[in-house]
Amino acid sequence: MKGKKIMFVGDSLSLNQWQSLTCMLHAAVPQSNFTLQRKGDLSTFYFQDYNISLMLFRNAFLVDLVKEKMGRILKLDSIQNGNSWKGFDMLIFNTWHWWLHKGSAKAWDYIQKGDKLYKDMDRLIAFNEGLKTWSKWVDSNIDPSHTKVFFQGISPTHYNGAEWNATKGTTCNHETQPITGSKYPGGPLPAVAVVKGVLSNMSTAVGLLDVTQLSQMRKDGHPSIYGIDGQKGNDCSHWCLAGVPDTWNQFLYAILVMGGKSIDLNY
Repeated sequence: MKGKKIMFVGDSLSLNQWQSLTCMLHAAVPQSNFTLQRKGDLSTFYFQDYNISLMLFRNAFLVDLVKEKMGRILKLDSIQNGNSWKGFDMLIFNTWHWWLHKGSAKAWDYIQKGDKLYKDMDRLIAFNEGLKTWSKWVDSNIDPSHTKVFFQGISPTHYNGAEWNATKGTTCNHETQPITGSKYPGGPLPAVAVVKGVLSNMSTAVGLLDVTQLSQMRKDGHPSIYGIDGQKGNDCSHWCLAGVPDTWNQFLYAILVMGGKSIDLNY
């Protein structure tokens, strides 16, 4: 990848994987010179000796979230911010977790599709519409002979112990062992089917890092009360580093070594 520019585009789970990859690469060449800069929503880790730029563009929805007089509007069929994603050798996209937020944590006041405004809608339907807009942008703007495109996949959370046959009030906090067996007791996440459905209808080949099931088994892998907010919070969404995202990056590496062909990341 010497001389290449790689960009992750997405929410804090993209940050998780980007941080993991920068640490793994630095560990492989610890004496290599590097710079780390952040400007607005763009963070850049640059390996000077190899002329490799590893970037993160923070964008929770991929489609546009704009502030207008009436409030914050999530525009399901608009993706003007995509101009910032052009000209890279590899793009790794991700979105999902912010689509689920409710109450004060919700990022929008209205959802817009076409000329219609909605106070809210079924989140899977909204996610599907937004992802289709993203897929059309990729098909219209990306030259696959120059740019490899991946979708990071859906990262699971572990806030409900009933999903792994514990009590409902159990979370990832105090969990120290992975789930045994080869299937997650709580079953698949519906968002995965949405992602696979959208990718299957694209003309551009997009590699899916289908990490959901293997990550579901790692209820022990989250920061829990040792996250940013300490014991004021309980983070069962993000992942400890070193940890699960390192495995995601090992799979990404395997796909690149195989020439971009998909591999089965599940059991």
